[in-house]
Amino acid sequence: MAVVGRGRRLQPVRRSRLYEAIVNQIHRLVVEGRLKPGDQLPPERVLADTFQVSRTSVREALRALELRGLVERKQGGGTFVRTVSAQDLERSMTSAMLAGKREVAELFELRQMLEPAIARKAAERVDPDHLAELERILELQREKVERGEPYPDEDAAFHFTVAVAANNAALLRLVNVVMDLLRESRATYLQSGDRPRRSLDGHRRLLEALRRHDPGLAEHIMHEHIAAVAAGVLGHDAVGRASSQ
Repeated sequence: MAVVGRGRRLQPVRRSRLYEAIVNQIHRLVVEGRLKPGDQLPPERVLADTFQVSRTSVREALRALELRGLVERKQGGGTFVRTVSAQDLERSMTSAMLAGKREVAELFELRQMLEPAIARKAAERVDPDHLAELERILELQREKVERGEPYPDEDAAFHFTVAVAANNAALLRLVNVVMDLLRESRATYLQSGDRPRRSLDGHRRLLEALRRHDPGLAEHIMHEHIAAVAAGVLGHDAVGRASSQ
């Protein structure tokens, strides 16, 4: 594990975060003053081993840091922390937060493109085993809602099982990636206000549409569901207006 910035150790990152997590860790070290202007970062190979990611992810992170003006890379000479003002750091932090929100909005936009169509296909292909699994997940979700507990795992499992019912391996892999990227925002959304009840109701309605093998209704309900969740996460209706969930 690499040591940088006066004894501060870099930590391995989760697969769902990759280059963004690398950027955040190094950015935080600069903000805290543990990485000083002129300090050299470890080589790409060492960073990749430390974060337990590919060198491609490390390069993406270094490019992002360079665009923010926090580091400079010298040809054949490594990557160094730049001298930055407090205004530069504030501007960089603001850009990072906006980029994060844009990324989540884009992921919801992708979900809105994919999941209603997946729900339509699932309504055509769903079998009794899929329905039984969805009912089981929904019951676990209901129990957690009744106890006031968070249920991001059940939420993800429900949507993943709908994708399984659509019986398309390529779509299933894509949905799995998107859900993984949205893990943190999902957990935040599902613990707020009346959203647990609304989410539960949306899942119940979708399950009923699947049970009836009604593709049009399943597509419509999923469209409303994703739009409402996006509005809750982003603070406004970013991908479509939902009258209910």
